[in-house]
Amino acid sequence: MRQRLFTYCLLCICTCLQAQYNPDILGGNYLYRSLSMPADYEGEVVCTLIKKPALPHVKQAVLYIHGYNDYFFQKELGDSIETHGYNFYALDLRKYGRSLRSHQDPFYCKNLREYFADIDTALQIIHGEGNTEIVLMAHSTGGLIAPLYLKEYRPPFVSGLILNSPFLDMNMSPWIEKILIPLLSFVGKFFPALTVQKNSYHSYAHSLLRDFRGEWSFNTHWKRIHAHPKKAGWIHAIHSGQQKIQKGLQLDLPLWVMSSDKSFPESDIWEEEYAYSDIVLDVNDIRRYSSSLGPQATYQVIPGGKHDLILSQPAARAYSYQVIFNWLSIAFQRD
Repeated sequence: MRQRLFTYCLLCICTCLQAQYNPDILGGNYLYRSLSMPADYEGEVVCTLIKKPALPHVKQAVLYIHGYNDYFFQKELGDSIETHGYNFYALDLRKYGRSLRSHQDPFYCKNLREYFADIDTALQIIHGEGNTEIVLMAHSTGGLIAPLYLKEYRPPFVSGLILNSPFLDMNMSPWIEKILIPLLSFVGKFFPALTVQKNSYHSYAHSLLRDFRGEWSFNTHWKRIHAHPKKAGWIHAIHSGQQKIQKGLQLDLPLWVMSSDKSFPESDIWEEEYAYSDIVLDVNDIRRYSSSLGPQATYQVIPGGKHDLILSQPAARAYSYQVIFNWLSIAFQRD
């Protein structure tokens, strides 16, 4: 309760000092506002709320939360949600995308609870702008953070949760997941800044980028072709969050969990399967742990989907939108 009260006070300060939205880098009619948050162990912290102007008389909204090595650039998603008659917002979490500052280690955290204030502040602003029902939509690591937030701080106006390939378990060999990851997680409690993974493959980024084999353009400083080196503290944060979900959250709200129908191991040698598979996470893990989220969780397969389903090839992408909007009409009780 004390932390929630603090967040509300912070919201009031942000509203007074930074109520002005500005034109966003996406162009069109997208707007953004920076929200100053309390400083952390690296100094100044902000998060960024992006939106489309409110539709007349509409009081139902979707808030999108990105994944790791990511930020909101999926303009097609926001446009589609608006076209279907919902207000659209997105959040660039602290140290990601529009919120990344030069003194910060990109994407780094020691505890996933660090993001709760960002989400809570965004939701209170969205509610304050006249939206009486809000559905959270979260991708990958965002899909790990959002359920944990709702377990602790579910506002009464949040109507449901859509998870796009949530990061509910590590995609590694059994011995790494059972032995090495818990060991690194333990080390991360005491030596959080220790770098434990420097290298990453580029094939997922190549499957997305228009300059290579994909359809999309994005800022490769904010969404990197080779992901940023991972620290032991980050491993500890992720592992701890996944353990909580795997033990069972029992969220009491409608949940829609989506993933591709198959995973494929990634390397730096291009395979055609990369265009039609999740090459980041194991979809069997997503299916297995989706039921741990709550009794109203429903799992949906998207044949031929990529890790970010809304960036999939056209057929899988169209099907993803179809099931999302069918579910939203139920969550918002529309005919």
